[in-house]
Amino acid sequence: MLRFSALLAMFSLALGTLPACVEEEAEDGENDAFADGKADGGIDEGSPEALGVLALVNDAAMTAAKLKADAHVTARVAGNIVKHRDGADGMAGTADDDKYDSLAELDAIPYVGPTTLGALLEAARDKGLVGGTGAKISVIFSPQAAEATHNAKIASLIRGAQKTVDISIYSYSDAGISAALADATSRGVKVRFLFETASDDRKILDATAAAASKSGKLEAQGVDVRWVNKILHHKFLIVDGPRDDKSRAATAKLVTGSANWSNTGATVYDENTLFIENSPELAAAFQHEFDQLWWGSKDFVGPATAQGQSAAKITTADVPDQPGVELLLTSPNFTLGGSEHATWSVNKASLVVSDQWVAAIERAQTSIHIASGHIRLRPVAEALLAKKHDHPNVDIKVYLDQQEYISASGDAAQQAEVTACQAAATTPAAKTECLRNDFLFSKALVDAGIDVRFKSFAYRWDASYAAQMHSKYMVVDGKEIISGSFNLSMNSEQGTFENALHLTSAEYAPVYAAFEQNFAKIFETGRAQNLLTSLRSTISSAPTIPLTFPPMALTYSEFDKLRQLIRANCQVVDSTDYRNNAPAHKICPR
Repeated sequence: MLRFSALLAMFSLALGTLPACVEEEAEDGENDAFADGKADGGIDEGSPEALGVLALVNDAAMTAAKLKADAHVTARVAGNIVKHRDGADGMAGTADDDKYDSLAELDAIPYVGPTTLGALLEAARDKGLVGGTGAKISVIFSPQAAEATHNAKIASLIRGAQKTVDISIYSYSDAGISAALADATSRGVKVRFLFETASDDRKILDATAAAASKSGKLEAQGVDVRWVNKILHHKFLIVDGPRDDKSRAATAKLVTGSANWSNTGATVYDENTLFIENSPELAAAFQHEFDQLWWGSKDFVGPATAQGQSAAKITTADVPDQPGVELLLTSPNFTLGGSEHATWSVNKASLVVSDQWVAAIERAQTSIHIASGHIRLRPVAEALLAKKHDHPNVDIKVYLDQQEYISASGDAAQQAEVTACQAAATTPAAKTECLRNDFLFSKALVDAGIDVRFKSFAYRWDASYAAQMHSKYMVVDGKEIISGSFNLSMNSEQGTFENALHLTSAEYAPVYAAFEQNFAKIFETGRAQNLLTSLRSTISSAPTIPLTFPPMALTYSEFDKLRQLIRANCQVVDSTDYRNNAPAHKICPR
């Protein structure tokens, strides 16, 4: 945490000593640091205040002269800030730009310190870049150093819980969170845990092995664990929420996003995790979703005391509406039934989250930026293709994980499969079902002229070493965002419990700016360092050919030609052994 209440007091005091008609320009000592202010209070990295300051200094329209005038900082401070941001060529919007990822990076600029930050923060507030009465939303983008990860912040939130913790998660393995959960239950905090892994752990017949499973260890800590009969892909947390008291919707702390609670999700993959406070609407929505799933779940039998259902039974109708903030859920696609009221059936005509993605794409006027592990959801892909065709000037960029690459022959084969399926179908419903198959749309987007890049890190994708592009977000016109656990696939819509936060209010401009900045950064992964050129040289000349390599953002053509080069220099790369045992073959002898 960087704490700034002291510096704001210093800044205000400094202004208070001047004549009313004079406004001194802010500047600090050459090596002054924000962290020198240690008074109580302050703001976190990633908070609305921090995002507002970063949005201000990262704005390409904020020239040194404008920054000096608007923020009332010295010409030296403004010049230093802009020089770092715009890179060696001194031009904004070029490949060597180095926008500020954190307040710590801004702190390192000469003559930027407590007083300067106060001036920048006031300017950000004046421009509406700092959130007001709406939800307080901050974001952590992975990968991060261990101490700055979403896992570390989640553990801290759990340690601060006073009454209840409700968790719905696909994958979890972080030791710090485990310790925080043990601490919470030891203090009498009630913890419920909906866990995808529990659906497998409950099949373990040996009692000792079951107790040693992830679910068994949670139960031993006093955590009540349950599972559902559909895939549970959520990654959300409710701390001191309105489980048993509706009034706690106003003070609940929430976490959601794309990242699982694992080391790879925190320090290797491209992810985003949102931290939310001051949102009764979202607290009610997440609590209601958890309560529905808890009602429709089954117990992982263990030593923890069963906690039963929520007493408050809250819905969003119980709290005031917050404009511009909405929780999208796939659960409306499902109906709970069965003899034990724990079987979920799907309505295949319902596409509640997909419809919102499509509507946002259709609203786009200037830009659509998507970072997604997958692009296999036909309605979304077709909406992008239609937008590109009808409005070619809209800036559409899509950043995908490498596993979404499909060769020309593979693309032709999957199209032929759909054609054959529809030819054999005898009913309209059967023809529609053919379009629900797992279809990779990346090449179709490329062929339509959409700017697509792949996070590329290996000749052959394998989960054991994949440095995945695992975010699932879209920013539209720089003023609307959809982000959460929802993958762009039909399975996510109709086979999986998912969520996505949808923001449309101008109040969340700092959040939009943070996502746009993240997208600009990851879309250029490895390109300024010329990693592709270096790799191609190694493949062409070195005695050992790397089949895994540092991540880089490559176009379809670049990745396709790279694969061709590897095949030309490694004759066995497509052999049965290399295909079936990719983890054992990360290099290839020439």
